[in-house]
Amino acid sequence: MLDSIGRNWLLLRGLTREAGHWGEFSAILQAGFPQARIHTLDLPGAGERHLETSPREINAIMRSVRLQALQRGLPSEPLTVVGLSLGGMVAWEWMLKHPQEICAAALINTSLASISPFFQRLRWQSYPDFFKLLLQADPYRKELAIIRCVANRRDADEKIALEWAKIQTERPVTLSNTFRQVIAAARYRPGDHRPAQPLLLLSGRGDRLVAPACSDAIQAKWQLHLRSHPWAGHDLTLDDADWTLKQLKDWVKQQSMRTGIS
Repeated sequence: MLDSIGRNWLLLRGLTREAGHWGEFSAILQAGFPQARIHTLDLPGAGERHLETSPREINAIMRSVRLQALQRGLPSEPLTVVGLSLGGMVAWEWMLKHPQEICAAALINTSLASISPFFQRLRWQSYPDFFKLLLQADPYRKELAIIRCVANRRDADEKIALEWAKIQTERPVTLSNTFRQVIAAARYRPGDHRPAQPLLLLSGRGDRLVAPACSDAIQAKWQLHLRSHPWAGHDLTLDDADWTLKQLKDWVKQQSMRTGIS
C-alpha cells in the first residue's frame, strides 16, 4: 500500500469550512503532483452538504465522509489524505477504523483531546473574537474576521473575504452545525494507539486559533514527523501554499525512497 502514497489525494477541511475554502491549493497540489488524482469532500453540515445536520462525534462524521468517498469510488486506490484541523481528526479516525483505505496522511494544525488541554486546542486568547464572529450577521464582515483569525498574511484579505462570503451566502453553515462540529472536536479522544500508516504533521507556529503545542504533543507522544512553518497561522495552505506543497513533496519522496520506489 505504501507505493500508492501521493497518487490519490483527498483534501478535508476543518471547522465550518468546505472544499471551496481550499482556494488555489487544490490546483497547486495538482501542479506539484501532475500524475495524481486530487479529490475534495465536504463534511456533513458544510459545502454541498450544508443542509445536513453535522454529527456531534468524530467517528460519526468519519462514517458519513467515508460513505460519500465509497459512493464516488475514491478509495479505488488507497488515499493520501490532507486533513486541516477538524479534517485531520476525521482522517485519524478513518485510518484507525479502515486502515486499508488510507495509505498515508498529512495533518495540518490538528489536535487531540486525549493529549492536549482545551485551552490549547482553542487558544483562550481567541475566545472573545471566536464567539463574536459566530454572531456576525454580515457575511463579508464575518469572513473577513475569520481570515484575520486563521491567517497571518494580509495582502489579499478583502479579495478572499469576498470569495468566502459568496460561499457562505450560497452554502451557509448554520450556527447549530458550527456548535455540533465544535462539540465533536472537543470530545475526540482516539486513545493511545496511533494509525500504522505514515503520518506527517504540519504546524504553523503563528497559529492563533489552535496552539502549535498541540502538534508538538502529537509528535512527542508517537515520534511522528513534524515540520513547522515559522510564521503561518491556522490556515497554513492559505498563508503559504508553496511551502506546504514542498513539505508534501519532500515527504512523499522520503516514503518512496524507503520502499525503493522511484
